[in-house]
Amino acid sequence: MKKIKIAPSMLSSDFSRLGEEVRKISEAGADMIHFDVMDGHFVPNITFGPMVIGSVRKFSSLVFDTHLMISDPGKYWKAFADTGSDIIGVHIETEMDHKSIIKDIQQYGKKACIVINPPTNIEKIYPFLEQVEQVLVMSVNPGFGGQKFMPEALPKIESLAGIKARKNLGFEIQVDGGINEETARISKEAGAEILVAGSYIFKNPDYKKPIESLR
Repeated sequence: MKKIKIAPSMLSSDFSRLGEEVRKISEAGADMIHFDVMDGHFVPNITFGPMVIGSVRKFSSLVFDTHLMISDPGKYWKAFADTGSDIIGVHIETEMDHKSIIKDIQQYGKKACIVINPPTNIEKIYPFLEQVEQVLVMSVNPGFGGQKFMPEALPKIESLAGIKARKNLGFEIQVDGGINEETARISKEAGAEILVAGSYIFKNPDYKKPIESLR
C-alpha cells in the first residue's frame, strides 16, 4: 500500500516564530511543508511572499510545496522557485496559458501542480493531467484556514484516481481544507495520496501525534 504523505499547512502555524515552526514540524514526521500564498486579490487574504519562504528554507530539508492563490502566478512563480519552493501550484481558475507556465516551471527544475476550487468542474483540469506531477483538490473555498471540509471534493478525488489508474499517470492527488482524522479517512478512501492539514495539526502542542493519526 502506498504511503500517505502529510503536508502541514504553515497557514495555521505561529507566524511569530515561523522558522522554528518549520523545524519543529519537520522533526515531527511531516513529508513536505505546505505554504498557502495569498495575494489579497485572488483570495481575500495576504500571507507569505517569496522572501518569507526563503528565510525559513534553512530550517528544513523537506519539500516546500507552494500553493499560489494569486491572480498572476506567471509573474511571480519564479521568485518562489528561486527562494526555495520545490513544487509550484497554480489554479485552473486563473487566466493564463496553463500549459506554458507548467512547462516553464518544470524546465526550471521544479514540479508543477494544478489546483482546482470547489465550484469548478473537474473536467477543466483533465487536459493537464498528463503534464503535471501533482493535482490539488480544494475541499474548502480558498482564502482562510480552519474551514469545514466540503464533501463534494470526494467525487473529484475519485475521478482523478480513476483516470490515474486507467491511464497509468504519475501525478499525485492532494487534498486541502478541513482535514482531520475523519475527513482524512474518507479522502484516502476516495484516492487522496497527500493530505494538507493546518489547524488539526497545529492546535496540538505535540505535532507528531496528529501527523501520525492522519496516516
